[in-house]
Amino acid sequence: MGTLPFFDDSEIRRVLCVVAHPDDMEYGASAAVARWTAQGISVSYLLLTAGEAGMRSLSPEEVAPLLTQEQRAACQEVGVQDLTVLGLPDGMLQPDLETRRHIARQIRKTRPDLVLTQPWELQMGWGLNHADHRAAGLATVDAVRDADNPWVFRELLEDEGLEPWGTDWLLVANAEPSHLIDVSGEPAEPAIRSLQAHEAYLAGLGDHPDPREMIEGMTSAAAQHSADAAASHALGVAAYRM
Repeated sequence: MGTLPFFDDSEIRRVLCVVAHPDDMEYGASAAVARWTAQGISVSYLLLTAGEAGMRSLSPEEVAPLLTQEQRAACQEVGVQDLTVLGLPDGMLQPDLETRRHIARQIRKTRPDLVLTQPWELQMGWGLNHADHRAAGLATVDAVRDADNPWVFRELLEDEGLEPWGTDWLLVANAEPSHLIDVSGEPAEPAIRSLQAHEAYLAGLGDHPDPREMIEGMTSAAAQHSADAAASHALGVAAYRM
């Protein structure tokens, strides 16, 4: 990995985070969100599913509202007030035109300078990536371009009055990083609490690592690739200029 530069977020004013499930943002990315909201940056979350297929011990009808409630609590910990849960089918998410349209719509509504999503690679450092994570990442890549094209999803403009919007940056959290985001100090604590907020989901997993140990371990490991010795915690991201 070598030494990585810090991503310059000084000109960022609005961020949209697009992920597949409740809790997906809480595995490191919410630390960057806590940094941004503390700086006055407006951050919106778009969850493509409600995670209803994520707990074996409970039915999807019970799980969807439970995990949505936990996600709202997680959002509060990192200063996010704008949460949208689409309710596309959990476990069967596709990077198709419908999904792209949903994401493009949200991009045009929120008009972000930066869109953050999750990796679309099959093989990750920890194992095989989830199908929904891959679909969410791929659909977001395409939707960022769709949102800026007046001739794609023309109904968004003609029927809904949503003007095309060009996002400046696409960031992919927890992918092979090109940059770091410094989350030393204050951002780490709300990020840990945001993962702890998924209490029922984590309890259902049974053998989940302690949230504090997990987040501190991830972010301290990433910070080792910074040239700045003062950076104790960081989030690695792949950054693409759009």
